[in-house]
Formats: sequence, structure tokens, C-alpha cells
Amino acid sequence: MFLTISTTGTPERPATDLGFLLHKHPDRAQAFSTSYGKAHVLYPEADAARCTAALLLEVDAVALVRRGKGKGRGGAPDAALAQYVNDRPYAASSLLAVALNDVFSSAVRGQCRARPELPEQTRPLRVEIPALPARGGPDLVVALFAPLGWTVTAEPVALDTEFPEWGASRYVRLVLESESLTLAEALRHLYVLLPVLDDTKHYWVSSDEVDKLLRAGEGWLPAHPEHKLITSRYLSRRWSLTRQAMERLELVRLAEADDSEVEAIDNAVAETADGEAEGEEKPTPLAVQRRDAILAALRESGAARVLDLGCGQGQLLQALLKDVRYTDIVGTDVSMRALTIASRRLKLDRMGERQAARVQLFQSSLAYTDKRLKGYDAAVLSEVVEHLDLPRLPALEYSVFGSARPRTVLVTTPNVEYNVRWESLPAGHVRHGDHRFEWTREEFRAWAATVAERHGYEVAFVPVGPDDPEVGPPTQMAVFTRRDAKDSNEKEAKAA
Repeated sequence: MFLTISTTGTPERPATDLGFLLHKHPDRAQAFSTSYGKAHVLYPEADAARCTAALLLEVDAVALVRRGKGKGRGGAPDAALAQYVNDRPYAASSLLAVALNDVFSSAVRGQCRARPELPEQTRPLRVEIPALPARGGPDLVVALFAPLGWTVTAEPVALDTEFPEWGASRYVRLVLESESLTLAEALRHLYVLLPVLDDTKHYWVSSDEVDKLLRAGEGWLPAHPEHKLITSRYLSRRWSLTRQAMERLELVRLAEADDSEVEAIDNAVAETADGEAEGEEKPTPLAVQRRDAILAALRESGAARVLDLGCGQGQLLQALLKDVRYTDIVGTDVSMRALTIASRRLKLDRMGERQAARVQLFQSSLAYTDKRLKGYDAAVLSEVVEHLDLPRLPALEYSVFGSARPRTVLVTTPNVEYNVRWESLPAGHVRHGDHRFEWTREEFRAWAATVAERHGYEVAFVPVGPDDPEVGPPTQMAVFTRRDAKDSNEKEAKAA
């Protein structure tokens, strides 16, 4: 596999600045070991007027098969020979993208210690790839690169020049030229789009690939007209990962449209008021107001052992750990990726022994009963129920209220009536792409009352956020208290 990056320069801005940006000296040829072979970096030309850096990747076909353990492309039992005889050593693919990211890691991140001013500078760039698999043909190559500011030349490679009637192969010779991009932007485009055009990956695609895609796609992927195709192909058409990525891209687009930070967006809508006067104190984000309301209800319940069911990325768990009254804290989620992020947020690997004894995380689905959830004082379902299909709610209801039966259950969910107050939310849309429904206040109260009656609880309702006189609060919370626990508390209070 072979790729070259060229630039031109002037005496004031010499082309050899490319060596500083790539962190590879033009006077030396360097070699780097990778999981699949050896990568070489060399400079066929390097002077003030023009500089070209070449990346050559020698793929070890045997190492590729061993690394993949026979999986992936060419790994079928009836295609054993194809594991060793294929286009991997010659055609640009995810192998070259990984090598590009590893060998030029500082340049991809836009870092240059020796000349920190260089990464932000745009410069003339020319990228050439002699053989690039392009499933979708030259038209798709243009559709992917042209919106990013590249002038694209994608020449089809003939199947055989001796027999032109056979037509073109699926490979193209690619030339990209631009005057308006930084080197870091160019490298990130290549890192994402090379495997997208090849439409295959040489390694197992796990959940961390979503983070890699969003990091490399920052600043350009959310607005790209082919972002859906890019996301699906980059993640090897794994539906669950593609959906995660699309949801996070939607958050980025909404944040940019609302001129907000992604962290300030809750349920894919802005939580801060639009048009606030300069100097005004920013309103408390709805996510924070909801968390405060949950913590207040937990304190009032007297709970010490708490379940956070559907804990997501662990924000509530983090708040619970700061309060010593909570002696046993459990976070569950059906998503292992969410639990991994929660673990990082809580710094479980660095937590002291006493603190670590107070908290545990494990995977669990609320659609099924789980004996591990029994015996707790309180359970929280914060923005969880609306992510289930309505026919699956009875299973959640029995799992929590019938089987686990904590003394107190807190359920928060969006109030759909309040959606008209979100100027950035199109009419008729729910707040998040994964919401299966959103209830009115009347619908939520009817569901909660039925659940309470069926399982021996009493229920009260608490508004969360500004309580609009016409449409109510943005979030509604139901506080369920088990009747036998309430009677016991009242007897204790009278005795005291």
C-alpha cells in the first residue's frame, strides 16, 4: 500500500514544514512495526519549493490471518486461500488508515511541539493513492471528498489494459488537491474515508470505534451530506453501533444549531433559554435540575441502599457517591458501553478500597427479573421508560415493582406537552431519536396510578424544571412509596 502527501512552499513558508508537522525528518527513511507488517516513511523530494512524504505499508498476510483468527474478509472455511492471496498488501484500506493514524498520530491530533503555530495553518496539499478500492465507483469517491474542500480526481483502474472490453475494476487511482485545509484535517478525512470506500475492515469493530469515528469526524462529519453512509460503512453496518453514532451526531448538530455545547443538551434539545441577555446568569441545565430533584426525593425517603436502573454514563452515581448517607450504590444498564463510560467517570480503577466497597456496576435488562436487584431501599429510573416500546412496559413494571420491590421508586420522564416550548425542536418530534413515546401529564399519571395500585404502592408527582402554567414542567417525576413500608414508617414516627 502506498500513499503520498505533497505540499508546496515559499522562502517564508518552506514546504519542508511538512516534516515538522509529520514529526518525521525529511533526511531520514524510517520504519515502524505494526500489527500487520511494517510501515515506512520516506521523502522522495524535500526542499523549500516542494516536499513529498510517502507512507509505504508492507502487509504480512500470515500475520493478518493470525491476528484475525480466520475472521473477516476471506475467513470463510471454503475460502482458505483467499486469507493469504488477496489485495490487502496493495490496495488502500483500513490497514493503511490505522497505519496512518499510528505513524502520524501527532499530526492527526494537530500537535507540533517544535512549531506549535504550524498545525493551524492551511497549506496547498496533494494526496495520491495509486490503488484505492471504491465500492460505489468514482462517483462515490467524489461525493465523499468534494464536500470537504477537495478537488477530486478518481480514475478507474482497468481490469486488464490488454482487454479494455472487460471494463473497469473496483479500484481507482485517487488524487486529492486542496488549498484550504490543514494537514490534520486532511489526515482525519483519510483515516475515516479510506475504510468507508473499501467498505470492509480487517479487524473486529467494537463499541470504541464509535468514539474513534466521532473524534476523527469532529468538525466535518455531522454536516457531511453522506454522513449516514459514512457512519454505517465505517462501523461495518453494525446496526447498534450505527444508531449510537447517529444519535451522538444528532446531538452535535442540535448543539451547533442552538450555538450551545453538547454537554448543555439534554434529550437532544437545548436546556438553556434562548435569547438571554448578555450578563444574565445562565439557567441551570434541566439534567442538573432533574438530578437535584432525584437526590432531594432520595434524602426524604431515608434510603441508604440505592439502585440506579439504566444508569447510563453514571452522572447520578457520581452524585450519590459524594454523600456518605448512601452506603450501597448499584448502577445497572443494558449497554456495556454505557457501563464502561460510567466506570471511567467514577474512576473505579483508582478508587480507594472503602469507597469502592460502596458502589458496583453490572449489566442488566429491565425487561427481565434480576435477583440481584432485590432488597434495596430505593430505585431510580431516570429518563428510562420512554426508551422502551410500550408493549414491553409491563415487563419493566413487574421487574421493578413486582420482583425487586424497593421501598421507594423514582421515575422521571419527559412531559411531551412542554415540547412546544423548545424552539429548536421541530413540531411533532420527540426529544431524542431513541424515544419510543413521550407522555402527557395525564397519560403519565394514569400509568403511574395503575402501577401503584397493582403492586401496593402509593404515588405522588413532582414537577421538575419550570412549571409552565399552560403546559406544565419539562420533566415529570413520580415518587412511588410501598404501602407496607409507609405504614411501618408512620408507626415508628408515632412511637417516637
